[in-house]
Amino acid sequence: MLIGDVARRSGVSARMLRHYDSLGLVRPTGRTESGYRDYSGEDIRRIFHIESLRSLGLSLREVGRALDDPGFTPGQLVDDLIRQAQDRIAAERELLTRLRRIGAAEPAGWQDVLSIVALLQGLGARNAGRRQRAALSAAEVAVPVEALVEAALSESDPHVAGALRWALAQSGEEGSALLAEGLRAPAAEVRKRAVQAIAELPGGTAGALLRDALANPDVVVRRYAALALGARGAADVVPALLDTLIDMIVEGVNDVDAADALSALAARPAPADQIAARLLARLAGDATEPAARARLTQALAEIPGPAASRGLAELSQDADRAVALTAAYILRMRGVEGEGL
Repeated sequence: MLIGDVARRSGVSARMLRHYDSLGLVRPTGRTESGYRDYSGEDIRRIFHIESLRSLGLSLREVGRALDDPGFTPGQLVDDLIRQAQDRIAAERELLTRLRRIGAAEPAGWQDVLSIVALLQGLGARNAGRRQRAALSAAEVAVPVEALVEAALSESDPHVAGALRWALAQSGEEGSALLAEGLRAPAAEVRKRAVQAIAELPGGTAGALLRDALANPDVVVRRYAALALGARGAADVVPALLDTLIDMIVEGVNDVDAADALSALAARPAPADQIAARLLARLAGDATEPAARARLTQALAEIPGPAASRGLAELSQDADRAVALTAAYILRMRGVEGEGL
């Protein structure tokens, strides 16, 4: 069969068939009297084998080895091809994500597109300083909030992470839903970053997410949520919020921040008495470790109102001398004298 007929039947161009011939992949079995290439049935089968292997991503050199080397085994090569295909798919997905984000920003012109592309590249840079500069410039570019959330949830550098949380806060509550998904992520670090970012978002939606996070099975998420709600002076001082903050004081985990959060929550009389009662109950209950009792007493110092003062008066007579002295000192600072002083 002449080369033109082979090209029509196989779908392989005559130019490519000549290339195969020059490489020794498919050499026509014969020649016509006029010197034209004459392909046999076996030659045509080999062409189809070549095209099949090329469709898997093999190079022409690899195709030649596969067809001519009796000892050639496909296992390792197929594994390599799988990895290469996975890399290509990942790259295409990344490109698709980037294009969608550019489209979502609704750029007015190519200069806007270039600005968004530069910022997205900056957020994904290896250099932490470049990522931080990109995060700080996000407020000046219409970058999609999805890109900021993705960067915030994956960022390990504390300075860059802080800049990303700031950028998210500038966008309002737009990223709340995506960050809420982060609270359910399998990785503990992602959950932590999500609650930290939510804590810095303004508005009621973020506050609602933080209240829901008080029931999160991850204790770190619960603690960050409680600290944030305390700093906001949450109106609904629920038991779960107080329990989490008091547990932090007992365990000595960010205990100063937890005490400050309780103080912020105690701005009104009813919550102040409720907080004082819970601190005193813990002092009288399972907080038997001396350092924990001392921390609880110090936290009580930041709670205003008569309930806290009465509790301090009782503690000034405590068997633990450190607790008694601390309570007595706090009472004197408040201008209140404990019994027997």
